[in-house]
Amino acid sequence: MTTPNGPTLLGVDVLWVATLLAAVCAAAVVFAIYTALSVRDPMAKRVKALNDRREQLKAGITASTSKRRAKLVQKSEASDRIRSLLSGMKVLQDEQLKVAQVKLLQAGIRRKEWAVGVIFGRLVLPIVLGGIMGFLVYGTNSFAEWSPIKRYLIVAGSLILGYKAPDIYLKNAIQKRSHAIRKGLPDALDLLVICAEAGLTVDAAFARVSRELGKAYPELGEECSLTAIELGFLTDRRQAFDNLAKRIDLEAVRGVVTTMIQTEKYGTPLASALRVLSAEFRNERMMRAEEKAARLPAIMTVPLILFILPVLFIVILGPAACSISDALIK
Repeated sequence: MTTPNGPTLLGVDVLWVATLLAAVCAAAVVFAIYTALSVRDPMAKRVKALNDRREQLKAGITASTSKRRAKLVQKSEASDRIRSLLSGMKVLQDEQLKVAQVKLLQAGIRRKEWAVGVIFGRLVLPIVLGGIMGFLVYGTNSFAEWSPIKRYLIVAGSLILGYKAPDIYLKNAIQKRSHAIRKGLPDALDLLVICAEAGLTVDAAFARVSRELGKAYPELGEECSLTAIELGFLTDRRQAFDNLAKRIDLEAVRGVVTTMIQTEKYGTPLASALRVLSAEFRNERMMRAEEKAARLPAIMTVPLILFILPVLFIVILGPAACSISDALIK
């Protein structure tokens, strides 16, 4: 067995570890450069899909090509089979289906038939995860040293996790999307004020906002573009605003929708109302930023103690420890 030529720390060659870490850092830098250079426009594909859907609704067709029509029919048949299966088992409720559809819309998923898949996942995932975990716990010797209570708890936990997994996924997606929309809402209201004062109609103002803010806030740009499309072909303009409030799980958006509906109904000035809302949202965003900044010292205490200070001690005392170890070995 060959002994390391360089300095060692606890029997590990320091130069070899440093070379490995340098290679990892170089790979990370190359990946970061590639990611920065390969950024695509996040709004191009979404706006194109929305415009295609608008043209399809105007033309009264469901698909533009035979290939897409076959794909849609296949997906619809799959959802129909799942729906018939759940209906036969008496586990499909209309109220539960509507709640799942609303959650899918709030998560940015436009296909309402996937709500049947969410309910089907609640039924199947506990059986799958619970069956796998039950086989590993009771059918093999993987957890033989565990007590019966621990084995029961891990199986029960896998069952609960399987049942809650679709809801947890949708909840995380809704929160992430709502947070992204909340960040760009004051800027969108400022642009709406400018468009209203310039004499643009409401649907043209929403289309302009979607074009201007699509790259910075793609989720908000998508919602504004979809609202502009709905304002263009729906007979009841209030329904378009209600759909916007339904698709976004934010109290601020519901306030904007209420203001829009009131201005459409009573003819009140839109620009002044939106300017007041924009100022309130900016103050709220500043308060949230100040709150996060005030919590930062308390949050950083645990990572500082667990991760930063040990590394600092290793960097400071590491060379001295290597020298002492080499001196004792000689």
